Amino acid sequence: MSIYPPDKIWWKPIDREEKIWLILSVIWLMFTFFLMPVLHVYGKQNPPELSYSVTAARYEDLANKFIQKYQVKDEQGNPVALNGVPVVHPEPGGDAYIIARAWSWEPVLELEKGKTYRIHLSSLDFQHGFSLYPLNMNIVAIPGQDYIMRIKPTSSGEFSILCNEYCGIGHHTMVGKLIVKE
Repeated sequence: MSIYPPDKIWWKPIDREEKIWLILSVIWLMFTFFLMPVLHVYGKQNPPELSYSVTAARYEDLANKFIQKYQVKDEQGNPVALNGVPVVHPEPGGDAYIIARAWSWEPVLELEKGKTYRIHLSSLDFQHGFSLYPLNMNIVAIPGQDYIMRIKPTSSGEFSILCNEYCGIGHHTMVGKLIVKE
């Protein structure tokens, strides 16, 4: 606290350049404010529309039944998963399950180009980030939540599934795969 009060005009009035920048920033703020609802309605980057509460044990049971029913081989090409990650080929239009756990994604999904699938995603231990590379698809996998995404692959190839939420010492090894065939 000062002993003497400041002069009547102790601040410098806004000059022309500052007014221009202030007006531009308010215009940009309003543009982005109104753009967000438009992108939510018409954009294709929306989060999953369905989410259910589920216990880790229940989700693991559902995923394991799915793997047993649709498994075609393991990652090394063996007809049955020995120690490798199972590769599954679900029916188009059906449900497919992906398990996130320290430090792996399971199973490898083998999908058909142009067909629609419902992908269920959940974590069994702690929070993981599902990032489909090189596409811009990012979903957080949280224990106790079953997120359902409707996807329709538009290009064929192998896509990497990366964890983009730090999940411990093996985080850098948490890489999965999604295969899209013609």
